[in-house]
Amino acid sequence: MVTVFLAEGFEEIEAVTPIDILRRGGVEVRTCSITDCRVVCGAHGIPFTADTTLSELSDGEDVILLPGGMPGTVHLKECKKLAERIRKHHAEGGMLAAICAAPTVFGEMGLLREARATCYPGMEDGLFCKETSVEKSVLSGRILTSRGAGTAADFAFRLLAFLKGEQVSAQLAKAMCFEEAEG
Repeated sequence: MVTVFLAEGFEEIEAVTPIDILRRGGVEVRTCSITDCRVVCGAHGIPFTADTTLSELSDGEDVILLPGGMPGTVHLKECKKLAERIRKHHAEGGMLAAICAAPTVFGEMGLLREARATCYPGMEDGLFCKETSVEKSVLSGRILTSRGAGTAADFAFRLLAFLKGEQVSAQLAKAMCFEEAEG
């Protein structure tokens, strides 16, 4: 199961695209507001109703996914309860995924020290990682990072490949016309 954590001001595309692609690929996904209110408004004023809240959330995710956006990323960084969950999940070998500015959440927690990572251009100083990249998405061990709204589908298909295999991801990408068939 993938848990997508939503904070006021998150980038809508960076949440909805992975949710949609992962669900199409057969992955169970739940959304979680980091506040006690299930309705979370995105950076562009689109309200979303999360499946649960952080205070109601049970354990059990395989992946913690953080969409970026501003001020959503700032709110994610300020949430001590989320930080505790991320640290515990990482220590237990769980996968972490973040896009846009959100990889800096992991960076500022010291979780990227030995990783290769990417993020939104200009935010690299917050990664505190072994090596930065300008690739659309970077998988380093059990940490997946990506650059921004325009890379959300690449990020999602990469995560799907990790969870369900390259063949499932490639078949879905072709069915969704993400990658045109050759010939």
